[in-house]
Amino acid sequence: QVQLVESGGGSVQAGGSLRLSCTAFGYTYTLYCMAWFRQAPGKEREGVASIDIDGTTTYADAVKGRFTISQDNAKDTLYLQMNSLKPEDTAMYYCAAGGIKKYCASVATSAYGMDYWGEGTLVTISS
Repeated sequence: QVQLVESGGGSVQAGGSLRLSCTAFGYTYTLYCMAWFRQAPGKEREGVASIDIDGTTTYADAVKGRFTISQDNAKDTLYLQMNSLKPEDTAMYYCAAGGIKKYCASVATSAYGMDYWGEGTLVTISS
């Protein structure tokens, strides 16, 4: 089993930055893909970014060039650096992880393969 704990959410003005963190506990050696998803009020959950065990990253079009996903394997921690934030980035952000590498590339369109989820951290961007 794996537990994921997110932190780093908050409220900032448009144009600002935030960094989210997600620390994994448990059988972390089984994780081949880690990702961030988000869900805005009244909207469906969407994939934001993913990173596989080899460091290959994938981003949703809406965040390309503004968000950067990274991981510190020694600390079992995933990060999401968010710059140039927009009001439409307001959402609950969830960390997710799975044991199959190939599903990482499709995170922008599907959560298939994500076996573990954190409880989320709220990001609010004001205009």
